[in-house]
Amino acid sequence: MTVKQWLKDEFEAGDLPLSSGETLNSACLHYHQIGELNAPKDNLILLPTYYGGAASGNHPWIGDDSPLDPDRYCIVIPSLLGAGESSSPSNTRGHQAGPDFPAVSLYDNVMLQKRLVDDVFGGASIALVMGWSMGGMQALQWGCLFPDKVRAVLASCCTAQCYPHNRVFLEGVKAALTCDQNFQGGHYRSPPQRGLRAFGRVYAGWAYSQAFFRHELWRSLGFGSIEALLRYWEDDHLGQDANNLLVMLSTWQRGDISDNPVFQGNYNAALASLTMPTRMMPGSTDLYFTVEDALQDARQMPGATFDPLISDWGHIAGGAGRETRSHQEILAAAQSLLGRNEP
Repeated sequence: MTVKQWLKDEFEAGDLPLSSGETLNSACLHYHQIGELNAPKDNLILLPTYYGGAASGNHPWIGDDSPLDPDRYCIVIPSLLGAGESSSPSNTRGHQAGPDFPAVSLYDNVMLQKRLVDDVFGGASIALVMGWSMGGMQALQWGCLFPDKVRAVLASCCTAQCYPHNRVFLEGVKAALTCDQNFQGGHYRSPPQRGLRAFGRVYAGWAYSQAFFRHELWRSLGFGSIEALLRYWEDDHLGQDANNLLVMLSTWQRGDISDNPVFQGNYNAALASLTMPTRMMPGSTDLYFTVEDALQDARQMPGATFDPLISDWGHIAGGAGRETRSHQEILAAAQSLLGRNEP
């Protein structure tokens, strides 16, 4: 692979109608691109981002040992609405700023990304949509909405909807954040630090598995104690905007690939539309996107292969570059999907 540089750009979409009936004013989609679109426009790969993640968080999936080769593919990472790079409470001005930012859905995110593909990449055919966690949910949404455009889907550590226990977990971290008296209903003048720290600490207990802590796998990340790991999670969340976290959390909680004008809540029909090769790769110890829920979804996808990541790293196993063995398994699955679906 020759050395290529990431292009970072903004797609200005104007006013974006949302599935809620509201409109997101002056919608902006931040994205990273590496590699060029070929003449047939059939070498595009999309890597939607995950909860709280910057576009650069998916960069580790591209490299010398990766089938996601920018010498061969045009690779685009569209940033999730609400994550701070695309339109978000923290970067929106006027009457939609902060806590008044409208609710956005998986469908809204994917329809904005479809605008990007159509307007910037000439309506290209998509060789693969691949994502972890909320990125995987977006990948599944892409596949069911546009089966004529998407040739393969890879979804790690996610399900096609937010199942009930997952929603309850998210209620817990939300409560930890919003109970800070400085949160003030989202109208804070300075970051609600106590709430953000509490959010990070609570989340850390869910992100990994019981076995991760039992076997002290945090040591492999360079931490000398569990407390050091928790402080890292605190510091990481102090760098996030509280209203951004809550907008993304709402998108996640309401996540359902059938909740849109196309499928009108018919979940089985949405799953049945995933006829292209689809790799479902849940984490074997994921505490909230569980293997059981992912299997239930996969059984209703005609194109699905169910291939769990056997790992003690919990939900974190599926993230780009997070856990070496799972990272390699995900890239091997991507290689298989790309090999099967060459134009």
